[in-house]
Amino acid sequence: MLKNLDTYTLKARYYPALLATIPGLAALAILISWSKFGLTTIVGSAAIPVLVFAAADIARRLGKRIEQRIYNEVGGKPSVTMLRYSDNTFDAGSKAQYRALLESKVNQPAPTEEQERENIMAGDAFYERGGAWLRENTRDVKKFSLLFAENITYGFRRNLFGLKWPALLLNLGLVLLSAFFLYKKIPLDTDDDTTLRLLVVFALAIIHSVYMAFGVSKQSVVDASRIYARQLILSCEIFIAKASKLTSKTAKKK
Repeated sequence: MLKNLDTYTLKARYYPALLATIPGLAALAILISWSKFGLTTIVGSAAIPVLVFAAADIARRLGKRIEQRIYNEVGGKPSVTMLRYSDNTFDAGSKAQYRALLESKVNQPAPTEEQERENIMAGDAFYERGGAWLRENTRDVKKFSLLFAENITYGFRRNLFGLKWPALLLNLGLVLLSAFFLYKKIPLDTDDDTTLRLLVVFALAIIHSVYMAFGVSKQSVVDASRIYARQLILSCEIFIAKASKLTSKTAKKK
């Protein structure tokens, strides 16, 4: 199940899945008796990696679902909106160079400012194609290590945000179950190992809920998406520099 995991899949999908489900996984590990090998031990041992795998898959699907919703709320995909004439993330001269590069790569004329104003969707279609070309040609992790790191950060935050409400519901269930069983055991027996385990699960679920409620937000996803998009567009500089060197070499040979 975990064989052949690449760095992105591990950090952007499995890490959020682990972080979002850790109270549930801890409850399995804490409440199952490991002192003797039995059916509950076998089921618990098998359930933990299966739950993590399932959570990672759900995280990716929910993350992709909220991604489009967030783009709609903020006015579009950052790698597209940052190339518009109306956006001030990059200066006009730099954007002109980036458009010229992408124009040569996707074999499509870049929109003029007037054309973009008249039909913003047509202009965005060009920027979308340009962004797709950049993503396909910046997959060299060593050469574009900073871009890769920002992509992981974005994927991690997006997928964790996708699991926010499922994680909070899971925590609510753990809190209610733990509270119920602790109530049944009142007065608490301080020498009872089960009581201590239930208290640990209860406390962990509460602490984790506070983190998921206040530490995982849409704004953190938006911020990460903008940082990644900016770095993706800045990768144009490498291709521009490369083209400039080739032009200089050709000129010298002549």
